[in-house]
Amino acid sequence: MHLREGPGASKNSAMATYVYETIPTKPGGKPKHFEIKQSMSEAALTRHPETGEPIRRVVTGGFGVMGTKASPESGGSTHRPSGGSCGCGAGGCRG
Repeated sequence: MHLREGPGASKNSAMATYVYETIPTKPGGKPKHFEIKQSMSEAALTRHPETGEPIRRVVTGGFGVMGTKASPESGGSTHRPSGGSCGCGAGGCRG
């Protein structure tokens, strides 16, 4: 995959890297996958920025930690509302 910058990319906005694929125009055609760095507030592209081919953004899975952990020194609780950061629940990982 190749990484390109989208037309709205700037140093002042939150940026994300998105995976796109071409939409084959002929039956049996294989899509080409590539990455584009864009502002998170920018709409998904519909045309390849260099070739003009029709494209679509590919929704992929990711990794993230939801919730927060406050330190006892800051006066906060160490309780995690969603259980462990791994998502195993209140008991956490046992492996």
